[in-house]
Amino acid sequence: MSDIEIRPATAGDIPAIVALLADDALGAKRESPDDLTPYRAAFARLVDDPNQHLVVAVRDGRTIGTLQLTVIPGLSRRGATRSVIEGVRVHSDERGSGLGTRFIEWAIDASRREGCQLVQLTSDATRIDAHRFYERLGFEASHLGFKYQL
Repeated sequence: MSDIEIRPATAGDIPAIVALLADDALGAKRESPDDLTPYRAAFARLVDDPNQHLVVAVRDGRTIGTLQLTVIPGLSRRGATRSVIEGVRVHSDERGSGLGTRFIEWAIDASRREGCQLVQLTSDATRIDAHRFYERLGFEASHLGFKYQL
């Protein structure tokens, strides 16, 4: 693991990030690696927002993972700041290597540095292996999520 660098994503990382997002059954249905235009626009918004942290894991010049951490100041929980982990992806060749654990540890440490009192994440209901992974790292299934498509 010491040969892996976790660093902020750059615009040059967009194709590799989108490929990671599309590389599973769910992502294949909702991502479009052939048209990076919407991803470039989204990346520009992320870079301009200090509460957004999009990172990649790189080994030997190859992007092998990505994660987005969002910091959300709030009034609830006595004015607590929370973070949300999103878009965690590890290249299929690297799954089981410990990179996912390292990513989540990075996100928790970054959340502490940002003054967060709570780290939360969501995971698609069909990702049973991911649920076990997050529970093994100390996360508790505590809420039922809802989405409204616009």
